[in-house]
Amino acid sequence: MTMIAAMGRVSEIQATLVQLSAGANAQKSQAAAGRVAGTGASTSANTFADALASVSAAAAVGPGAPNLGGATGADVVDAAKKYLGVPYVFGGEDGSGMDCSGLVQTVYAEMGIDVPRLVSGQMKIGTEVESLAEARPGDLIVTGGGDHILIYAGDNKVIHAPYEGRTVCLVEAYMDDSEITTIRRVIPDAPAAAASPGAAATPTASSAAGSQLSAALASFMNGTSR
Repeated sequence: MTMIAAMGRVSEIQATLVQLSAGANAQKSQAAAGRVAGTGASTSANTFADALASVSAAAAVGPGAPNLGGATGADVVDAAKKYLGVPYVFGGEDGSGMDCSGLVQTVYAEMGIDVPRLVSGQMKIGTEVESLAEARPGDLIVTGGGDHILIYAGDNKVIHAPYEGRTVCLVEAYMDDSEITTIRRVIPDAPAAAASPGAAATPTASSAAGSQLSAALASFMNGTSR
């Protein structure tokens, strides 16, 4: 299930929930049987609410959103390398010229990941990486308290748009941990174990949440029909 489909599913199920809740309230007004039905409906509604929250989170779009497109840190580095040699232009964000945060935003957009335009926002997304030694390709390195941002390329190298008069370049990481404000990992780590050849593909976060949502809805409907 794609993010758009998941969000559409959420809206559709929310409307259904409103209708079913009305029926559940009517049954709760009955005697002993109605009280049992009300209890079942309440339990199912709680399960449904949890599933709704899960699928909503999986379908979220915005800074730090889950990576549903399957992009990897290596993909980020490859995308950034396409801009090597592009001149630094303050406020730029395309092949004619870009600044440090423009490079980051453009590269991640190509991965289907929306990040803020400025370093001040980019330095808050994803999860914190403790040190340069633990950085992985695609991680974002922020220096100068938020003055500059670079993309870690692996092998102690970084890609960045330095300053006026320079171009986007791949260079040795010239900073140490004392000069780094934060390192952010936007793309989460890959699963520890890969699927064996011929095995069924592992469901995405959104498809799994969609299945949970469907099951919760069925349970809710059973509870309100008692």
